[in-house]
Parts: sequence; structure tokens; C-alpha cells
Amino acid sequence: MGTISDNTCLPQASAKTEGQSHLAEAKPGIEAGGAADYPADLLQNYRQLCERFQRTTNALASAAHDLKTPLAILNGYVELLESEKLGPLNQRQKEIIGDMQASGQRLQHFIQDFLSYTVLETGELRMQYEVGDINASLSEVCRLWSHRFQEKGLALYFLANEKLHAFPFDSAKVQRVISNLLENASKFTPAGGTVWLHAEPYMWERRSAAKPGMEKERRRQPLSSPNAVKVSVSDTGPGIPPEYHLEVFDDFFRLPGTENQSDGMGLGLAIARRLVNAMGGKLWVESEPGAGCKFSFLLLLKPSLNSSSKGKTK
Repeated sequence: MGTISDNTCLPQASAKTEGQSHLAEAKPGIEAGGAADYPADLLQNYRQLCERFQRTTNALASAAHDLKTPLAILNGYVELLESEKLGPLNQRQKEIIGDMQASGQRLQHFIQDFLSYTVLETGELRMQYEVGDINASLSEVCRLWSHRFQEKGLALYFLANEKLHAFPFDSAKVQRVISNLLENASKFTPAGGTVWLHAEPYMWERRSAAKPGMEKERRRQPLSSPNAVKVSVSDTGPGIPPEYHLEVFDDFFRLPGTENQSDGMGLGLAIARRLVNAMGGKLWVESEPGAGCKFSFLLLLKPSLNSSSKGKTK
């Protein structure tokens, strides 16, 4: 059974919905005044679909908000009972209270996923970049997850990288991405397995459009030093078949045969990718069946202030 050594975690304006954006890209005439090029019923169906999508998203957000208050009250009473301030509990009662608390926390996590999903879908996400230490941010997440990994018999390792210097990033959103990736790893890595959290400087050779007057081709920008940070979460789980490497980031997607193996609604990776994309980064997975998974994402050392507020899948 894996254990965690003492040095395991070292400190160190509303936009169009994603669905509308994809349709607008596919049918530019609809957004660019070319409605006459399409049958009237097609344009009407398109608008009805967008309106229905928006109503559904708003209803989901409203329901999630309405559930937060009563759930917080229930969790508060459970904590009060667990503290035995209202009287002593026998062993059986303690077990029941423990189960209630775990269920309440799981439901709270679901609600938070719904809220995050709706914010990303409606384009209301806002970045808050501050110069900070990425090692300290990752170390904090690692400490928060260490207990859960120990309970599941998993080893979690993270060592600060001295080559990483302070740069502007949204710490809260980066930590949310890492948490979602660690949660995914903890779900599918069997007891006795290992999960690694790693960060390093990275030279991201992004492609840019050719200059005016040149042929319509895309050229790589020459790099002389790292322009990004690569953060990875690797595990010794069962792995993911190559044909699902893109689908795992889809909304509400679960790998065939794993539907009953874990809690959740299939939003963790979808939210992680949207957040990374909204920060101007990139998230992907490398995996083969039986060889574990490695989820990696890139963060620019000099993020653009015009990063999309939507985590549109690229």
C-alpha cells in the first residue's frame, strides 16, 4: 500500500455561449448579416436552440444557487451533532453522522461543479492575475489532498521546482484545475498506486498567423527561453484508450464501463479544460490502456489580458 513520505508535499462582459460560438463559426453568415443565405426555418431553429440552451443553463444555475443555502444549514447541523455539543453519541450514531457528513460534502461538490459549469457557459468568468509563486500554490493543493489520498491507500508526490520563478497567474483557478485532476486520479488509481504532481518551465511553440503580404501559412514563433509553465498530474491507474483522449474533456462524459465506478457527473475534466483555455493555456492527456494517465496543462508566463472569459474547447 502506498504511503506519503514526510517530504511528499514540500511548501514552497457576458459573451455568447459556447454553443452559439461554435455555430457562429460554422455559419458565419448568421452573425455577419448573411441570414438571407439560409432558409428562414433554419435561422429560426438556430435562434430557438440558442434560447433554449440559455434557459437551460440559467435554470441549472438558479437550481444550484437555491440548493446552496439549505445544504449549508444541513451540513452545519451535522457538524454540530458530530461535535457532541448537544449530547454524547454512541458508536453507531457516530457512524451515521459520518456518512451524513460525507454525503453532504459530496452534494456540495456537485453543486459547485454546476455553478462553475454555468459560469463558464454563460461567459461570466473573470480572470484575476496576480504575480505569485506557482510552487506554493501547488504545494497548498497537495496538502489539502494528502489526507484523502492516504485514506485511499495512494501515494501523492510533489517537489517544488527551483527553476520556476514568480509570474502572473490566477491562483484560485489554477488550484481548481489541479484539484479536478487530482480528484480524477484518486478515483481511478487503485489502492497502492502513485500520483505525481509536477511543474516545470516549458517552451511552448505556439503558431501565429503569417504577416500581411505573405502566403496564408502559419509559422512557429522562434523561442530562446521558456514562455510557459507546464503542470502535470500522472498516475498509475488503468489508463485511457487513445480514441477517448478528446472525449474525456466533454461535458458529462464518462468512459464506457466506468459509469458505476465513481461518483460525479463527468464535469471535472470539462471544467478543468475550460478554465485552462480561459487562461490562454492548453490541457491534454497522454495515456495508453494499462499504462496510467498523464494530464498536462500549460500556463503562459505572460498571460494575455484579453484571455477569453469562456473556456471554449479548442
